Amino acid sequence: MAVRMSAHIQSVVSELAFEPSPFRVRAYAGSHQFVDTCEAMLVWEPRRVVPVYAVPEADLDAHLLPPSTPDDVPGHLPPMLGPEHFRWHTTPGTPYTLGVAGVSYERAAFHPADPDLARHVLVCFSPFTWREEEDVAIGHPKDPFKRIDVRTSTRHVVVSFDGVELAESRSPRILAETGLPLRWYLPPHDVHLELLTRSESITTCAYKGQAAHFSYEPASRLGRDLAWTYRRPLPEAEAVRGRISFYNERVDLVVDGTPLERPHTFWSLDSMAT
Repeated sequence: MAVRMSAHIQSVVSELAFEPSPFRVRAYAGSHQFVDTCEAMLVWEPRRVVPVYAVPEADLDAHLLPPSTPDDVPGHLPPMLGPEHFRWHTTPGTPYTLGVAGVSYERAAFHPADPDLARHVLVCFSPFTWREEEDVAIGHPKDPFKRIDVRTSTRHVVVSFDGVELAESRSPRILAETGLPLRWYLPPHDVHLELLTRSESITTCAYKGQAAHFSYEPASRLGRDLAWTYRRPLPEAEAVRGRISFYNERVDLVVDGTPLERPHTFWSLDSMAT
């Protein structure tokens, strides 16, 4: 029986996985470089949707110290975890506080109890600046098994929320990203911007850049941060610059007269870590 590739890829989310990075990887705490290696690994702990860097302990110019705070992993974790909760580990191992240039970063390192990663230490991404070769990495390390593609379309798209139409367009651009539902990016003039409120929320995507958000009824959790736009996208996402997309998971989307089912992803409200 044939195997659907998306289902096959999703099936390994429950496993600890790694892949050698082909690039020179460096990390900085402020101006202090504390990682410089050509032997970094990309590591996915179970439930992680994106990888983190694991670096050889020999290439780590830092001290691995016992944590000074207790383990704070909640008893019930969401089915999928993003990069923001590094200290919530889902595989056996030893957490460490990372001492870099006289500064302690609590539980910012983790040594998994796995023979294939015995020489490596996982390092939290967010407190530091990372480079692959000379390029700055943002958000998290890029997954070599993911890509984005953008297509110009003339399909008729209608977006509504709780019975209120928020957008209608016949000139969407469709962004396909591995493992995610299609995202429909609409011209601003096809969006009822008078119904939306600019949000203070900013999210970072390693492939597309930083996104500014919009809310519909911002006091409601369901309507908060319902849409987003990339004002200065990374080169891979230049085709959607300034366009607006909505979370399929939380709006009603009709394409060419056919209502689409709401997908269930990390961005579904019941999946999001708080």
